[in-house]
Amino acid sequence: MDLFGTRHLVKAADLTLGAAGCPPTSILTDDSTVLFDYGLHDCGSRLQMVGDLLVYTTHVTHTPKARGAIIVRTNGAVVPIQCRYFRKGNASSNPIKPTWIPFRSTKSREGHLSFSLRLMNDDWLTERNSSTYYLGDLIHIEASVSMINYMPLKLYVDRCVATLRPDNDATPRYNIIDYNGCLLDSVAEDSFSTFVLAPERELDKLRFDLDAFRFEGHSLIFISCSLKAATVNRSDSLNKACTFQKMRSIWTPLEESDVDICACCRLGNCAASREVRFASRGKKGAVLKAGILSEVAVIALLTVTAVIVFCPASKL
Repeated sequence: MDLFGTRHLVKAADLTLGAAGCPPTSILTDDSTVLFDYGLHDCGSRLQMVGDLLVYTTHVTHTPKARGAIIVRTNGAVVPIQCRYFRKGNASSNPIKPTWIPFRSTKSREGHLSFSLRLMNDDWLTERNSSTYYLGDLIHIEASVSMINYMPLKLYVDRCVATLRPDNDATPRYNIIDYNGCLLDSVAEDSFSTFVLAPERELDKLRFDLDAFRFEGHSLIFISCSLKAATVNRSDSLNKACTFQKMRSIWTPLEESDVDICACCRLGNCAASREVRFASRGKKGAVLKAGILSEVAVIALLTVTAVIVFCPASKL
């Protein structure tokens, strides 16, 4: 209430917020403070975009009212207020201090196949050293498999799901990729997610861009993906990487194909392969699924998990 720093306290009834003239919501008598508790868009505040910032502009108005005295000790005043937030971020009063969780998750099957997911920098050449993103960012994800002492195989991503904990069956969950390689998130109107074709397709790697998102009320998500290595010439509805092209309203494969291998993405039903389980000799609890697609098409399927943290804009 000592608005002017003169030790003469103003009256709360003489203060209003914004063009709408919102009154104070409470008065804290212990420290002589007046509280205005309103939303950013309330009381006639004005929003502008300035560079990379969202700027909310409002003001507090002091209008002293005559109450029978002939003298006054305060003048009227208008105090401008700006609240600034980075445009690529979450406006939040709850600061988040993300704890680093190692991103890479790798498991091996008897020393022959080793699957992994990595967060990559924009150049796709180096691994990103942080798993913290702002909404609006593109998350570059590279799946890979190491094929030591193994016949030539080609990597595919069967399924990816986002959850709030490292359990791909947890709820709520959001299917990012499903139906043996259909990038379902690319269908969303506000998404720029897509499979990315490298200048030279490396059989042991598969890349895709994921438009950053989070669950409402949460800033940490886990992304679990089922990775598969199949014989090189096995390109069909079970071994594919398909993106929805919104401009043309069609599903297209990452690489050209003589047949419409993405047809089942439109139908939302792709035939599943026969599966049989093998226990891993690596880390405890790791289980691989292996299925026979044909006499010569052997796959190994494994779920690996990524951890993504979304951080609010810094306070200014």
